Amino acid sequence: MRQAQAGEGRMQDTVVVANRGGKGACVLLCDHASNRMPPKFGTLGLGAEELVAHIAWDPGALGVARHLSSLLDAPLVHPTVSRLVIDCNRREDAGDLIPEISERTAIPGNAALSEAEREERLDLVHRPFHRAIEALVDERLARGAPTFLVSVHTFTPVYKDVPRRWQIGILSNVDRRLAGRLIGELSHEEGLCVGDNEPYAPRDGVYYTLARHGEGRGLATAMLEIRNDEVATAEAERAWAERLYPVLARFGDALR
Repeated sequence: MRQAQAGEGRMQDTVVVANRGGKGACVLLCDHASNRMPPKFGTLGLGAEELVAHIAWDPGALGVARHLSSLLDAPLVHPTVSRLVIDCNRREDAGDLIPEISERTAIPGNAALSEAEREERLDLVHRPFHRAIEALVDERLARGAPTFLVSVHTFTPVYKDVPRRWQIGILSNVDRRLAGRLIGELSHEEGLCVGDNEPYAPRDGVYYTLARHGEGRGLATAMLEIRNDEVATAEAERAWAERLYPVLARFGDALR
């Protein structure tokens, strides 16, 4: 797997807001964009192979999100720190906010953290990430800009020895406006296996960012989960972005 890149855009410590003034209706989020470990955390006791595996980040997700940002002229917000340090797509009181085990891998550097250590990590990236999204959405709504939210993720083809057949999953909660469009259009592609709230669903606690910043404001939201072997090269990342672009663009146009 490729290493994550720091990214373009305005850096505020551990958060990037790229194309902030984008004129498109879509706001893109990428919660698990990077596998970077800030030096003070070392490797959390993990080996090099584990730090590039899916437990550390969503490989391919940031590449797809960047291409979509360009195609849609959409702002993109993402952290630059591994989900193993803290998962930005979890509630602050979630049991897996700072995972001690991911799939079947123990994370020694996350074991038995004090409350002060948890607070340090929240202040390092989790809270700045959510403040950045909130500020961006506030700005857009204040000027009357049509806005909907899409988060881009990838998932491993095999989890705990169970193969996953879906090439892409579209996750949604109560508001199905955007998810219904995506599922409907993608399902017409011959040979493409599309999951509806698969391989994850909001009940698994994975919809936190979208629920907080989109659903709470009445905005349409959807999470894209692409199987990571589908986006293992830069060319494949671009191809998936181009596949997703038309339906997202049409959805945004309908909001204007």
